[in-house]
Formats: sequence, structure tokens, C-alpha cells
Amino acid sequence: MSQLIPGTNEWLHQVAEPTLEPELPIVDPHHHLWPAGGSLPYGIAELHADAASGHNIVQTVFMECGAGYDRTVGDEFAPVGETRFVAETSLNDPQHLIAGIVGHIDLRLPNRDDILDAHVEAGNGLFRGIRHALSRADFPEGLSIPGRAPKDLYMDKDFVAGVRRLGERGFTYDSWHYHYQNPEFLELARSCPETTMVLDHFGTPLLAHHFAGQEDSIFEQWKKDINDIAACPNTVAKVGGIAMPDNGIGWHTADRPPTSDEYVARVGKFYAHIIEAFGPDRCMLESNFPIDRFSVSYNVMWNAFKKMTARYSPSERTALFSGTAQRVYKLGVPANN
Repeated sequence: MSQLIPGTNEWLHQVAEPTLEPELPIVDPHHHLWPAGGSLPYGIAELHADAASGHNIVQTVFMECGAGYDRTVGDEFAPVGETRFVAETSLNDPQHLIAGIVGHIDLRLPNRDDILDAHVEAGNGLFRGIRHALSRADFPEGLSIPGRAPKDLYMDKDFVAGVRRLGERGFTYDSWHYHYQNPEFLELARSCPETTMVLDHFGTPLLAHHFAGQEDSIFEQWKKDINDIAACPNTVAKVGGIAMPDNGIGWHTADRPPTSDEYVARVGKFYAHIIEAFGPDRCMLESNFPIDRFSVSYNVMWNAFKKMTARYSPSERTALFSGTAQRVYKLGVPANN
């Protein structure tokens, strides 16, 4: 019998669990999508298949991933093609599951407002913000998605001005970066107090390759950095994305994916600390699919989230599963909720 390939349906279906609390409304504030022939075979049909696996997914937010760029309009405006692709996908989707789009521009550009205007027009009412990530891989060896941001981007005066401009115009700023860059995100947040700053994926703790065997010390420093970031009132946290292959947990190379109990036992400490630091009203649980799909199924992941948050009050859990995302990304209340 041949070994199953991690991330495939056959591999994921080895672990089947009944859906916990299937009525609880969920907004998934972080997933990707690609057109046919894109970097990963994950389009609206695949998103719907995961979202329909048992949980009550009422809305989602698309996060930029370099998909559908329009290379005919030059590099500066090329990312607008991604916003157009996702907006058209949502328009043609009878369920209109995607309720928000976070796109990309180079925030250092002097014509950033013109590009933002183009995103707004292309977004057909769905454009919500920008991710121009700080991620810079100091040790790219072994990483499947090494960040390539320039060194000290957070200090670049044009970049800082761009992040501030997002806040002035009512847009959010998202960053994906590594755990050793959390102080950079903190400094940027302090420099842009009027902009809502969204911390993606816990600040991506790396626990393998160069950082193998250092989890205890990394975790202790990470907790301190998270406390400092949470002290900035303009910051919010996306709570998830820790099952990426680059995190080093290792599920993406296992014979089978984890159960929800195994997920909680392995990474629950990260969830517990960040929710305690920020508070539920500044945290939003995220799937980061399909990247985390290489490690765990959608149904099992949300089961794990529900188990980890069982101790919170109903209003706090509403914030974690839907309310914070709807407020931060201005999604409104879905018609079926």
C-alpha cells in the first residue's frame, strides 16, 4: 500500500471527527485562493468543500497571496488583478462566502493612493486592507515559503508613511513575519497608532531547521513579545496559522494528520497565551487554508479551536469566532446569521 500524500483528501480523511457545536457562526478571516493553474489547486470550489465540512462558516476574508496578478499594467498596479479576480469569484458565487479582501501594494510607492483607489474599484465593495508583509527569512534553508522583505522595512520612512496612510483611509494593515521580527512589528505599530495593525499567525514561531531544539527559549521570548504588542491598543491578532509546514510542528510529514485533541495538546499553549494577552475582543481565529491544510483538516482544526475556547463566555466566544473579524474588517452581519 502506497503512502498517502499529506494535504490530500485521502490523507486528511484518515482522521474523522463529529463536528462540535455545528450551529456556532464562524467568520474565517484568513484564507487564500488561486485561479486555475495557480500556485496551488485551491479555488472557490475547494474553499466551499472545506467550509461545508460541518462547521457553520458564514463569511470569509481572502488574504493576498500573489494570485491572479495582472502583468499587463506594470508591476505597481499588478496586484489589483488579484483583488479583481477574488471580487469576480465572489460575485459569481451564489453563496457569496467571501465577504472581504485584503490585497497587496508596495506601501513605499508615492502613488499608493492611486493604487488603493484601483483596489477599491476592483473590489466591488469587498476591499478592506493591505498586507505588505515584514517577513524576512534570515535562515531560509528548509523553509517552504521564505519571506523576502528587505531588511529593516519597518524603519523605512516611505513604508511607515504608507502604513499610516492606510489608517487615514480606513483600511487595515496585515503583516506575516517570523517570531524574531515581532519587535519590528511592535515598533511599526507604535509608529502608526491610528492604523489597525493585524498580527498574522502568532508572529510565525519557527521551531525547526535553524531553530530546532530551541522551542522552550523561543516560546518564553515570544510570550514577552506578544505581551508588548498587545499593549498597543491599535493591534489585533489572528489566532491560527501555526500548522504551516514552516512552523516545524511536523504534521505535514506524518503518516496521518492530528486529531483535535492532539492539535490542542501540541500548540494549545500558543493559543492560550495570545488570547489571554489580547483578550477575545481583539482576537480572531483563522484557518490559513490551504497552507495549514497540509497538516490538518478544516473540520478537525475548528473542532480544536472550539475545545481550546470552551472556558470563555458566550460573548467572548462570539468575538473569537466571528465578532472581532466582522468588526476589524467591517464585514457587517451576514443575512443568515
